[in-house]
Amino acid sequence: MSSSPDITRRAFVQAGLTALAVPLVPSCLGPPAEPPIITGPQLLARPGTPTVAPVVGQSSLGLGSGRDGFLYVPQSYSPDTPMPLWIGLHGAEGSSDTWNGYRQRAEDRGFILLAVDSRASTWDALYGAFGADVLFIDEALEHTFARCRVDPNRFALAGFSDGASYALSLGLPNADLFSHLVAYSPGVIASGYGQPRPIPVFVSHGTQDSVIPIENTRENIVPVLQAQGNTVTYREFEGDHLVPAEISTAALDWFFT
Repeated sequence: MSSSPDITRRAFVQAGLTALAVPLVPSCLGPPAEPPIITGPQLLARPGTPTVAPVVGQSSLGLGSGRDGFLYVPQSYSPDTPMPLWIGLHGAEGSSDTWNGYRQRAEDRGFILLAVDSRASTWDALYGAFGADVLFIDEALEHTFARCRVDPNRFALAGFSDGASYALSLGLPNADLFSHLVAYSPGVIASGYGQPRPIPVFVSHGTQDSVIPIENTRENIVPVLQAQGNTVTYREFEGDHLVPAEISTAALDWFFT
């Protein structure tokens, strides 16, 4: 097994979150220049019967100008068989391209990969409120469901750093949609939103993380998730602010169990 990281600190340029508390606090990047769109966290798109033949391999979403995302459909996809879906959320100052390393994993494991770009330099609720990112993710899901038959029992929202914080913050109130949540080195969870049901959660963090100290995940985030009734699989590893290949493997093993 390769020890090189699947997702690195360099790949995301900056991880972003420096405020280490479970209640929602501002990201260090500050608010966007434009007034934010304010919505709730609820996603409306749902899996159904596809109406458009998908592009096998990677295709751009074509939903955003400049910042967009991609859909990766493995060669093994068949419209006759529902396939797992994994959504990847990048860290601050990052983009969907940082999930390129998961394309081969999608081929090897047989899952659809959807990676989206935040509307600004990081995710909306991390600097104030849910808004434009929720709307864009909903649109990206509608795009995916129109093309791919998705297994609702194998439907993960995953992220790294700011993306991990957003995966938890958005995923918990949408636990009636997602089947699994994955948080690689999270920093916060947006509070004050309902959760329809408990959900399995995979959390990892490096013991030498120089961006978001591990103590916050170990002492705050994991206990809060458990107190909400969620089943949490927690993995610590020797390393900095990144996702080693063995952690990606462990998360996917857990997802497919």
